[in-house]
This record gives sequence, structure tokens and C-alpha cells, in this order.
Amino acid sequence: MKALLRPRVLLSIVIVGGLIALAFWPQATPVAMATVVRGPLMVTIDEDGRTRVRERFLVTAPVAGEVDRIRLEPGDRVEAGKTVLATIAPAAPVPLDARTRAELQASLRAAEAAMERLSAEARRAGTALALATRQLERSETLAAAGAMAAEDLEVQRATHRQAQEAARAAELAVAQAQQEVAVIRARLSTAPAAPPGGRQSILAPIDGVVLVRHVESRRVVAPGEPLLELGDPGAIEVVADLLSTDAVRVAPGARVIIDQWGGPQPLEGRVRRVEPSGFTKISALGVEEQRVNVVIDFVDPGAASALGDGYRVEVRIVTWEGDDVLQVPLSTLFRRGGDWAVYVVEDGRAVIRTVTLGHRGNSSVEVVDGLVEGQVLVAYPPDSLTDGARVTPG
Repeated sequence: MKALLRPRVLLSIVIVGGLIALAFWPQATPVAMATVVRGPLMVTIDEDGRTRVRERFLVTAPVAGEVDRIRLEPGDRVEAGKTVLATIAPAAPVPLDARTRAELQASLRAAEAAMERLSAEARRAGTALALATRQLERSETLAAAGAMAAEDLEVQRATHRQAQEAARAAELAVAQAQQEVAVIRARLSTAPAAPPGGRQSILAPIDGVVLVRHVESRRVVAPGEPLLELGDPGAIEVVADLLSTDAVRVAPGARVIIDQWGGPQPLEGRVRRVEPSGFTKISALGVEEQRVNVVIDFVDPGAASALGDGYRVEVRIVTWEGDDVLQVPLSTLFRRGGDWAVYVVEDGRAVIRTVTLGHRGNSSVEVVDGLVEGQVLVAYPPDSLTDGARVTPG
């Protein structure tokens, strides 16, 4: 009988011991996992931006008087020299003292000089446009014969579009200068600008649309008081204010992805100018920040025809990009002393591996040394995870 009990007792002891060992055996930690891959990587600076009309023209009252109700509304088109923007009944002229007249005469000479300078710039812009047109025609002929790359032809077309815009901007600047000269001459004149009880018409200085109406109802206005703002809605640019520490990484010509503008696809842009002067801006958290305006042009202005003045967009300014980059998600990285490290999954265990990093994108980072393509890593490693610990996908 005792001989029969001994095997049973031994078996019970083995079973109980196995259960106790199983209860205290380290359990595998469920973790999220990611893979080391090769692919395109883009480093961008992301910021909100706003659209604006490139050339704005402020129409002011040339003389003191009573302006009639302005019927034009924002969005209405105007034609240079034909559309009547407003009519004003000039007040009786007030004799000018010697000092004021001398100041106005000096201002008139300065305005006329500025008009001459802008006229010269307009002629120079016209010459540059003519040269760009001839170069584009030669490039298109070469491209048709297969003697020029398509990329070089696209650069010539972009240069031609920029020359067209520069010539247009120069013409509009001359028109504005002419209006400023007219304003000063009107202020110098002591003769009635219109017969008693008559009206003086203010004509549109440019072809464009009304952007802002400062005065609507009939009332008395002072000389130089803003009445309307005009602009060309086809000449739209984007302005984004970046932190000064980010702005130093941006160069003119950098590629820009314009998103969240309301259309189905992002738009392409190019940085035209990084302004040389910064300004202080208070953030939403009440922190003072040094900001710098970056001006961006649309590569295809026609694709942005639905946008108007002051619309919000999101811009991603590309500072670096590669097509075949070994990379890992940012979620797999953690600091180990002064180095970056990851957990590599090998035979079901998490093994710490120190890595050397390169360019950093929004969600992934380039790996220069320490990993190879296809390795499996632990994503979002918990603080409780240790080197060599057993892990399982979770």
C-alpha cells in the first residue's frame, strides 16, 4: 500500500511545483510594434498662413468735402479710368499759409520724383519681360526638338511668369504714384475743384476688384481719409509667420505644400522672400515670440483662383527631402544617457540598441547607423520594459 502511495505523492509534488513555477514565471509584455523601412522622407516646417492680394491700393479722398453714398461693394470689379468709385462735393477751399504751401510743394516734387523712378522701373520690367518672352520662345523650340529637358523648360516658364507679374506690379505702382501726385496737386489748388453744388468724381486707378469699403454712407470726409481698397484678386500670395529659429532654415525657392485651403488636393508653392526683419508676437499661452514673415508664391496661380484675400491655409515648407531613406517612427525612440536608443525584438525579447539619427520628419526619423531594413521595433515602449524582457504583439 505504501509503495502505491509514493508515486502518487511524488506526482502531486511535481504538479504543485509546476503550478507554482508557472505562476511566478515572467509573463511576456504586450507591446505595439513597428518595422524599420526604406522610403521617402520629408523634413518640413509646418505653420498656419494667410492669403493676401500682392498689390493693394488705398483710394483716399483727394479733398475735404461731403462724399456721396458709395454703392460699390467688396467683390465688385472696377476698370481703370472708367469706373466711378465715389463722388464728392468739395468744401470751400481754405487758403494755405506759407509754411503749409512750401511743405506741399516739396511733397509734390518728391512724389513726382518717385513717379519718375517707378516709371523707369516699369520700363526696366517691361524690357525684362520682353527678354524672358524671347528666351521662353527659344526654349520651347529647343524642347520641341528634344534638345532641352522638360525641367529646364518649366524653369523658363516660371521665370516668364515672374517677369509678367513684375511688369504688372510695376505698372500698378506707377498708377498709384500718379494718384498720389494728383492728391497733392489737389491740396495745393486753392481754386474750387467743382462748381458750387457740383460733384467731383473719383475714378478707379487700376483694373481689379473692391477689397474693402471704408466709407459707405454719405458723410463729410477729410483730405486723405480712406474710402476704398482695391486689388487684383488674380495676384494672390501666402504669408506665414515663422519662429525666427525656423526662418533661418528657409531659403528663397524652397518647395512649399499648401494644404487645408478648402480644395481636394494640396497646392504647390515656392518661397519668394524671407523678410529680413522680425517682430514680436504674443502666443496663445501669453509667451513673447520672435516671428518672421515668409512670403510664398503659388506655382500654378490658376489652381488657387478660388482663394481670396485673407483666407487661412496651412503651409509645409520643405527644408530637406530624400527618396530612399532608412527610417523608423519617432514613437520607437527613447533617450538612454546622451544617446538615442530603440528596443529591437529578437526571438521574442526586447533588446536595447543604440542608434545614430539623421534628418527628422514629422512622424519618422532617418537612421544613419545601428539598424537594418526589416527589423521589428517596440513602439511606445513602457517605462517598465527592461533589456531582454519577453514581449508579445499587443
